[in-house]
Amino acid sequence: MLVRRFAIPLMLLIAVAGIGGVLYAQLETGERGDLPLDSSNTLEIGGIHVDVGGSDAQSARYAGWRIAQRQGFRMLWAKMHNAPVNDAPSLPDGTLDQIVSSINVEREQIGPNRYIADLGVQFDRSKAAPFLGVEGVQVQRSVPMLLIPVTVSGGTATTVELRNAWQHTWAQFRTSQSPIDYVRISGMGADPLLINAAQTNRPGRGWWRALLEMYGASDILVAEVQLQRLYPGGPARARFIARHGPDNEIVGGFTLTAANSEAIPAMLSAGAQRIDQIYGQALAAGRLTRDSSLDLPPPPALPALPEVKPVVATAFNSFQVQVSGKNVNFYNFAMAHLRTLVGIQSATPQQINPGGTSYILVQYKGDLSQLAAALSGRGWIVEAAGSVVKIRSDSDKPPALPPPPAQVPAPAPAGQPAQANSNQAAPHP
Repeated sequence: MLVRRFAIPLMLLIAVAGIGGVLYAQLETGERGDLPLDSSNTLEIGGIHVDVGGSDAQSARYAGWRIAQRQGFRMLWAKMHNAPVNDAPSLPDGTLDQIVSSINVEREQIGPNRYIADLGVQFDRSKAAPFLGVEGVQVQRSVPMLLIPVTVSGGTATTVELRNAWQHTWAQFRTSQSPIDYVRISGMGADPLLINAAQTNRPGRGWWRALLEMYGASDILVAEVQLQRLYPGGPARARFIARHGPDNEIVGGFTLTAANSEAIPAMLSAGAQRIDQIYGQALAAGRLTRDSSLDLPPPPALPALPEVKPVVATAFNSFQVQVSGKNVNFYNFAMAHLRTLVGIQSATPQQINPGGTSYILVQYKGDLSQLAAALSGRGWIVEAAGSVVKIRSDSDKPPALPPPPAQVPAPAPAGQPAQANSNQAAPHP
């Protein structure tokens, strides 16, 4: 039984009656659905039929609720353990009063000394778990699924554009024992604009990805009911279809009937439970897999860049060469020696003094002793200290430059005699 809230709306209408029709219109069109109930901390069992008498109506009702608590615990234990109800243990009424959080009245008839009702019992999960033998057991659930309830009636399909009984049924649905992690819409705010019946038939993946990210879901479930009435207030027939994914893939379906309009809410409630079972079975069979087209497309491949060979850096050391000579010939020959010396990268004049000491900065691949030995091999008198090399000559002339390397003659083609060197003397006849 839902809590009767007639007093609050009545006071609200009295309070705003003098303000005008603008605020009243906002109240009339602003609420298009119901907020989903949070049942994450409860365990529920429904469909408990009681028929009990008593000395008066209140005593009969109280006795019926006691019986519902006892039967509800045994039915819930049997459901959790997949065992017969007769194997379930019985708990005293005092213990049941502590672990039962609420009793929901699905249907009731109250007489002077008799109570007939269909009840549902909610148990506090943390308190009832030790008695049910499921303490510490984690229920494997799906990824978050955005649930869109679609009602087709009179040829018109709606979700939350208008308040309807199918959205209300899913808002009241207890999801604590379901293997599906439902993300349910309430119809408040922008829900009617973002998630309407037309959206379920749109193939565009970009908008679906935006909706899933907005509602914190990973996949899509569409619970559709096609409602047909024989005549207003008369028998009704409903075709329930469970769909999955952005392409409305049909997972399963069934048909239920209601004797009259008053029985339609019970029929929708039974339909929601059976659709949940269909989704649970499909999840266990591995059929509720996310469509890969809902993932963002991979970024385009970057063009292949030409392979660049790494440049091997060659270490050169900087040394200062000081040339002492009597005239400019000493400086010129020293520069020629340095520029033809193996291992010299560069030779840059710093200060030129033809009649004294000239300074030259060289880049040499090697250390100071190697540079000094190479210059000494050219005929210079060398003194080396720190990063300075001093060179001079004993005579009035600088050392002569070494002759250029001899050219190696090219090999003769195959089958032809090698050509004699013109510098060699011809043999006597």
